[in-house]
Amino acid sequence: MINQDVAMGLVRVTEAAALCSAKYMGRGDKIGADQAAVDGMEGAFSMLPIRGTVVIGEGEMDNAPMLYIGQKLGIGKDEMKEMDIAVDPVDGTVLIAKGLPNAIAVVAMGPKGSLLHAPDMYMKKIAVGSGAKGAINIKNSNKENIINVAMALNKDVTELTVMVQERERHKCIIKDARDVGARVKLFSEGDIAAVLACGFENTGIDLMIGTGGAPEGVIAAAAIKCMGGDMQAQLIPQNQEEIERCKFMGIDDVNKVLYISDLVKSEDVYFAATAITDCDLLKGVVYSKNNWATTNSVVMRSKTGTIRFVTADHQLLRSNLIV
Repeated sequence: MINQDVAMGLVRVTEAAALCSAKYMGRGDKIGADQAAVDGMEGAFSMLPIRGTVVIGEGEMDNAPMLYIGQKLGIGKDEMKEMDIAVDPVDGTVLIAKGLPNAIAVVAMGPKGSLLHAPDMYMKKIAVGSGAKGAINIKNSNKENIINVAMALNKDVTELTVMVQERERHKCIIKDARDVGARVKLFSEGDIAAVLACGFENTGIDLMIGTGGAPEGVIAAAAIKCMGGDMQAQLIPQNQEEIERCKFMGIDDVNKVLYISDLVKSEDVYFAATAITDCDLLKGVVYSKNNWATTNSVVMRSKTGTIRFVTADHQLLRSNLIV
């Protein structure tokens, strides 16, 4: 049984990644920021009492020396339940390098076999919070989805805010949203933070539509499931090699609509996130005098519906280890 201590342990994992990488904010070094986050996250996992296996991580073992797919994490005993772990030590390395909002460190975890082993390719996504659950259909037009979500939320469409990544491929989404009178909030990077914002009314974000990374989509789906929201997705392979990659990972029908129960099969999953730079939901890492830093995180569990916001002050040693 995964207990509250382990759930809070996941927060320590994302805190470690955020604290280590935040020192690179605005320094133009996205590789350094990512490596620092990986180092911090793996170190925190090495003290966590779980039996976990990375199913979404930094890449294959040959290309990623740490947090690679298939890596065993935690110090749990053999009799403990095996867990799938999806990690993104930094969703938005470019954002850290440029000192921009929406960079976030995230972890999702569920029983073995519960998280879709998504190949590293594009995925079309649409996500909403609990208030609009059941109102979206990825096969519908953008305009239909926007209008249906507005109706579900009992809002005039002019009051609805749609989160869209600013990309050439999303011009039609932006146009459709504006055509029906919806408000559009653009973001440059950071799919997971954008989806996460949909689940909380105080962010002012009602709907996220767009095409981004598939691994990030699965992690975001774990968050949406914990919040009682809804998400649908569809893989968008760009060539035959990516189609074969899907089949190798057990996805025979690459055109299949992936519902939230396909992306996250278990009813008992965990999600934790710590903001590195300011996000719609969470404030980023703030360093203060005398080697202190403050982090803001969220940790959730789908089985109980529990959502905890965690603000923590950390004393940093000169070796950069977290105490």
